Amino acid sequence: MENFEKIEFLQNYTLFRVKFPRTLREAHTILDRGAALTCLHASQTLPCSMAEPKENILMEKIVSLCKRRGFIFQSSEIYGGINGFWDYGPLGAELKRNVKELWWNTMTRQRDDVVGLEATIIMSPQIWKASGHVDTFADLMRECPLTKKRVRADQVEPQSGTAYTFAGAAEADKIEAYLKMFHASDRAVQLMVFLQKFDREQELISKGQKTNLNLLQTEHRLFSEALSATKRFPVTILLPLGKPEESAKKKAEGFYAANGFAKPFLFDDWISKKQVKDSTDFHPESGVMLNEARPFNLMLQTYVGPIQSEENIAYLRPETAQAIFAQFKNVLETSRQKVPFGIAQVGKAFRNEVTPRNFTFRSREFEQMELEFFIKPDEVVEAISGKVAGAADVGRADLPVGQDAQQRVPTAPQPNWGWEAWHKYWVEERIKFYESIGLPRTTLVEYWQKPEELAHYARATVDILYKFPFSKRDEKGELTGEELEGVAARSDFDLSQHERFSGKPMGVFDEELRAAWGKLDEAKKAGLSKRYYEARLKYLTKTGVEQAKAEKEAKEDADGLAKGQYIPHVIEPSAGVDRLILALICNAYSEVAETDAKGKTETRVILKFHPRIAPIKVAVLPLLKNKPALVQKAQEVRDLLRPWMNVFYDDGGSIGRRYARQDEAGTPFCITIDFDTLGEKPELLNTVTVRYRNDGKQERLAIGELLNWLLSKIR
Repeated sequence: MENFEKIEFLQNYTLFRVKFPRTLREAHTILDRGAALTCLHASQTLPCSMAEPKENILMEKIVSLCKRRGFIFQSSEIYGGINGFWDYGPLGAELKRNVKELWWNTMTRQRDDVVGLEATIIMSPQIWKASGHVDTFADLMRECPLTKKRVRADQVEPQSGTAYTFAGAAEADKIEAYLKMFHASDRAVQLMVFLQKFDREQELISKGQKTNLNLLQTEHRLFSEALSATKRFPVTILLPLGKPEESAKKKAEGFYAANGFAKPFLFDDWISKKQVKDSTDFHPESGVMLNEARPFNLMLQTYVGPIQSEENIAYLRPETAQAIFAQFKNVLETSRQKVPFGIAQVGKAFRNEVTPRNFTFRSREFEQMELEFFIKPDEVVEAISGKVAGAADVGRADLPVGQDAQQRVPTAPQPNWGWEAWHKYWVEERIKFYESIGLPRTTLVEYWQKPEELAHYARATVDILYKFPFSKRDEKGELTGEELEGVAARSDFDLSQHERFSGKPMGVFDEELRAAWGKLDEAKKAGLSKRYYEARLKYLTKTGVEQAKAEKEAKEDADGLAKGQYIPHVIEPSAGVDRLILALICNAYSEVAETDAKGKTETRVILKFHPRIAPIKVAVLPLLKNKPALVQKAQEVRDLLRPWMNVFYDDGGSIGRRYARQDEAGTPFCITIDFDTLGEKPELLNTVTVRYRNDGKQERLAIGELLNWLLSKIR
């Protein structure tokens, strides 16, 4: 570095710093490069990948199967697709419908304390203001300055390699034009003399003294143009170890070309490099250092009405929960429910995810299955029941998933349950549901969020994770899992917010509380009132209410206990339909290698869906399609079953091929109509062969018994 000096050139109020050679040898190096400038050009194609992509063979097979068999298609595929949006094909639509109906049946029709709601996607913008989505529903994003792609700041994979920093660039034609003024043999010396003179004049300028710049007009113009076309504009590019420096230069040229340089020229002296390890500062595709993180709101905005104005802004809902809170009083009054009770909803939600990823796992349009279960505050429970039952009273929480499951099952809900008991109850209920549709506990993880991870309104949150093939691994190499569902104890935050913003009361009247309160001694009343007051005061001050006003409102709320009034708290199990569908497909996927008589081995795919969720419940297959009697009998069996379940009729190809097709679609049972069905063996007249998907075993059943037998398996 001792052979170089920095030259400062002030022009049009902009200060540029450029390094130039100070020795004859270094000057000739510059000239040699200058002679080749006419051959330089910047690529206009942005590099798309920094390193070799991480392979996940299993996920590639699953994605391929979903397309091939009609489970999931890329939305708008004929137009190149649209990132983060997916369409469900014939099998996928059936699978999704089955899962949603099972959830709805389990959560509402089989319970007396849960009712349903179906709300609109677009609601008043004030709902999202009250919920905090307008102001705080954002992820911290970092942008690649080359590709302009954004990634969530907390989801950048650590990378290692060599980081090349380019301090800036120049326009190649301007440098070349200046160097051509001089005779080839004299250019290096002239350049050195000129730079020395320029340094002296710039020193005078920096001191505010009068300059005596004595240069030919042409020389001055060309030099000024060269300097003005040279800019310090740093960019850092990470290359995997072993990749040549030229790869970084090509990306740098692409970066400068994308930022206004017609033919970027890179100064060797402006390139530095260093080794980095496990850095999260570089884009995983381009390898370019990311910009600083900044908030990015995830709500998709639209306009209601013909005029696109500030007053007509609306949002596609980012979650289904807020409609439940907004309609809480209407549902309470019309359904004849009493707290504790729940409101369930299944519906579309939209989030403008910056980096949709992992197939359908993180999408911009998705469906949610949410329950808001409203419970009494612990102070109310204690006033009525005398004590509050906690998590320890309804089962053990310290047992790992998959061990001593019977001890984990809570008892039926009790009147003295507090929020902790209800929270644990719903965690267990949700895991039992997943087990009932084919996800074993061994594939699930209960992740209890740490205090610093909790939302500001949450008392506790359990994320139920599924071990996807793309999940991260821990230090032991075990899959850690990705979120399927969150079960959150949300306190009274949501109803309180909507009460504040709408001006409409969201509390309830409880005659049992009023009667019980009058029987309490004064010390007990004071203690419960104080706890309720402190909880309400904490909420109000946290949400920005002025201290004096918050104290007044909190006291009014605490005084309301004596009148039987309170705002319910909420336990929220919130599941993603699309994530669950993907988990079920991943869990069902299996391969079987079979060797034929000639020694040829073939690998077949079997989707081992639980019969309750399988898209096709049963396939009806005539042994031969050119035998009218077989075809007629097969169609009779199909028509017998069709009103009760999804039946697929297939008479094309060998029976073995048809079995294989149904295995790949996840059909749990195949019914074959053969000659014995027609009475070739009199004792087997009107019987069929039932084949099991998972193991290929077969048994004979009478057609008259078939419907009830199948219904017992698929319900």
